[in-house]
Amino acid sequence: MTDCIDIHTHVVPEYFPPYAGKGRDVPWPSMSPAHACHRHVMISGKIYRTVSDGCWSVPRRIEDMGKMRVARQALSPMPELLSYWLPMPDGGTLIRYLNEQIAEMAALAPERFVGLGAVPLQDVDAAIRELDYLQKNLKFAGAEIASHVNGVSIGDARFEPFFAAAEQMDAATFVHALRPAGQERIVGLFPEQAVCFPGDIALACASMITGGIGARHPRLRIAFSHGGGAMAILLPRLVHAWNAIPKARESLAESPATTAKRFFYDHLVFDPAAVKFLVERFGASQIVVGSDYPFNMGDADPLGTLEKAGLEAATVAAVTAGNALRFLGLKAWEARD
Repeated sequence: MTDCIDIHTHVVPEYFPPYAGKGRDVPWPSMSPAHACHRHVMISGKIYRTVSDGCWSVPRRIEDMGKMRVARQALSPMPELLSYWLPMPDGGTLIRYLNEQIAEMAALAPERFVGLGAVPLQDVDAAIRELDYLQKNLKFAGAEIASHVNGVSIGDARFEPFFAAAEQMDAATFVHALRPAGQERIVGLFPEQAVCFPGDIALACASMITGGIGARHPRLRIAFSHGGGAMAILLPRLVHAWNAIPKARESLAESPATTAKRFFYDHLVFDPAAVKFLVERFGASQIVVGSDYPFNMGDADPLGTLEKAGLEAATVAAVTAGNALRFLGLKAWEARD
């Protein structure tokens, strides 16, 4: 087995507790049986997604990791469960349940898993408290957040206290697309993940640059899913604007390229040439492995995609494990069979 660390995988609990709050028509999730080893995730009485037992079964997940040549995974919730649209305290209750479920999975094989929990970012103070709980009580590496919170980009000033706290706590932040912009303009049967996720995650990444949060918090360890989406193409335009437009230059203390090259990006772009482009654009030290396990829009052979990119051996080693160790803030760790 290699020492590959996959930072982009998701968890859905096998069960959800019944709703115990006081609200009405709250879109609280539940599970119902599907076929074979699958279950339906139900939200507001409708099937949101049908998921396999790899979402909650540690033995199944470890078996699949062997096939994928992955030694360790970061576990984060299915993004739709981040529940920013739930009122507090309902959102906080669901998120605490998710985090405890991830902790239970990680405890069954601590040498194989590390947690990236959820935080109720619709309430920044509550999100900071939950991040503190994740680190101090559950020993997680950090948190997964979405690209926006109910339509407000994460680069908005209202979220800066959360990122300042993450920087101070030395916590990792993994950003995932969610309910992306532009869905109404999809033509045909392709899902939002295929068409709109790349733009949505790029908007989030760009907002962290253009709003100045990334520059003001240079020790923040933040990673963007799906290779940062369109960010690798957008970055030269941002740099050009920063150089050409005086007000843009006045608003940022450093070039957008300087900020962008401190961020991390997973290699989930499905094409070896695109992986190589990410390395060239952002640097060999900033790309990490991501598979989107166990969903069908993921890469079932993440190492195979990386190995075909024609990168130097030192770069492959960094992307496979070294960069993830830095992003997750893990000490020296040896892969185990």
